Order: sequence, then C-alpha cells, then structure tokens
Amino acid sequence: MNALSRAVGKRADTSVDQPLVTSSTGEVEYRRLMSKYEQFRIGPLKDYPLDSRPSKVERKDFAHPLADLNIGSLRRCFPRILAAEDLLDLVDRLIEARRRKRAIIWGYGGHVIKVGLAPVLIDLMGRGFVTALATNGAGIIHDFEIGWAGKTSEDVDLALPAGEFGMARETGQYLNRAISEGVDRGLGIGESVGEFLATSKARYPQDCLVLQAYRRDIPCSVHVAMGTDIIHYHPDAQGKAFGEGSMIDFRILTHQVESLDDGGVFLNIGSAVILPEIFLKAVTLIRNAGSRLEDFTTANLDFIQHYRPRMNVLTRPVSGSGRGIALTGHHEIMVPLLAALLIERSENR
Repeated sequence: MNALSRAVGKRADTSVDQPLVTSSTGEVEYRRLMSKYEQFRIGPLKDYPLDSRPSKVERKDFAHPLADLNIGSLRRCFPRILAAEDLLDLVDRLIEARRRKRAIIWGYGGHVIKVGLAPVLIDLMGRGFVTALATNGAGIIHDFEIGWAGKTSEDVDLALPAGEFGMARETGQYLNRAISEGVDRGLGIGESVGEFLATSKARYPQDCLVLQAYRRDIPCSVHVAMGTDIIHYHPDAQGKAFGEGSMIDFRILTHQVESLDDGGVFLNIGSAVILPEIFLKAVTLIRNAGSRLEDFTTANLDFIQHYRPRMNVLTRPVSGSGRGIALTGHHEIMVPLLAALLIERSENR
C-alpha cells in the first residue's frame, strides 16, 4: 500500500441520495450518485402559498414611466459639471446608440426589480432603448413574484429564525419547473422563464420584465451562481439545468455584447460581482475570436462603486477606446431620472 492509500484508507460505499423532481403526490424520489462526500438531503419542504407571505414591496408602490407624468424641461435643471455632466453625457450616448441601431444592454441585479423599476425598463424597451437584458438569479425571482402575485421581497429577518426564508411554494416549484423544462429543449434560463410566464396564469404580466422582454423578442440572459438563490434549495432544483441554462445564456449575452462595437452602450446596475465578471469574459471571448469590439460606452450605476464593476466594466473593456461612466446613487432615484432624461431628450429632438 502506497503512502496515499495508507493516508486515505479504503474507499467506503459513499453513494448519496440526490433529490429528483417531486412526484404528483408530493413525494421526493432519489437516485444514487457516487461521491465520497455526504450531501444534505432535501426532503419535502414546509412551504406556504406565495399570496400568504407578507412582502415589503407591492405593485401600488412601483414607479411610473415619464409618459404618465408632466415634469417640463428636466435637462436644463442640471449643470454641465462633474457627475451631472456624466449623466447628461450618458443620455447623449444612449440617444446616439438608438439612432445608429447599436446595442444597448442593461445588466441589473435583483434589487433593481424589487424597488419597483420594472415598469420604467419595460417602457424603455418600447421606446427602443433596450436591445438586451442580463441579470442574476435574484433578478428572475423578484420578477416572477411580481408577475405572479404583484408583490415581492420578504422580510428575511422575520422568516429566517423559523426556517421559512425563501419557502414560497410557487416561486420554488414553478421557476424550477420552467428552467428544467426549458433547458431540456435547448433554451437558456431567461427564455425558459419568459416562455413559462407567457403561457401561465400570471396575474400581473404587464409589470414582469422577463415576460415583456420575451414577448418583444428581446434577449434576457440569466447568470446563476449555484447556492445563491432561494430556489436552489427546493427539491425540484436541478443543478444541471442551472448550469447548462447559464452557459446558454452566457453565449446569448456574448453575441449581444459583440454588437456594442462602434457606439453601443452597456449599463451595469446593481450587480457588484456576477455581471461584471460575465461581461469581462464575454469581451475577452469576442476579441479572442478576432471580432472587433471597440469604441463603445460602459456605465455603472450603484450605491457604491465596487472594485469589480470599476475594473471589469468601466476600465478594462474600454481601455484605449470608448468611455466608462460611473454614477453613484440609489437605483430607485437614478434609473427613473435617467429614463426621464432619455424620454424628454428623444421627444424634443
């Protein structure tokens, strides 16, 4: 016996039970997988109907696009100094990108949806200021709950001690089903969820960003890190579906990023890690393939200018060509403000 064998010892029977999709009776079926490490067994959850859960965000609190308001000449309220000048420059670049039919990609984290900004982004889609969307797992979870029940954002501090955090029945069952079934047919996560909601009994489809993107044939890619989202610990969750679906969506987003060349705009709003990393890899892949990707604009809008968005969105991709614009502030203020300036400027040209 060599040193490694003596250190490790004889390999025991280490097969573990892996949950499969629940049956119609609610029972969880298991299959045996060979691994030397034990896994936590996920059995039937003590869940609850989504409608019964108190939520911190409801549709009545959502933003309204500028078309529903009357605010006069907003642009002249800003000085052409420092951050105000950067904001107006971003508006000009977005207007020019739309005029020239260049890509305008909005990357966003879940917080952008849970503070009620989906109606603003949906309105901008209709105005030609969105050619693609990209989000993380939280983005589709909050979006689904808004479309399904008209509310989202549970009180984590209240739910966590009793083990109830993330246990809304419809969120776990329907999203996992949509992703598994869609990926089985070669769809990415975003398209899978959009298609599911388009044929479901969602009560508020008009406020669901992923659904409205699907209906308009605007790609919405979803980029998931395993274990980060509440739907991952439901028995219906299939790791291979999340992995394959995220890979499909990475390639979809990369195709969209290629169209940023010569005048496009990429906006990162509220994702400090996942989307900046995804974006940098997409840029690398495009240039490695020999495609030109220069002279475009990137912007990062967030409460804090974190390291990864600063480097991987604002600096590295546009180094020597293009411009990165950092705007610091609350999403629920900055996004409606940017949208209002876009609408006012485009209608007054």
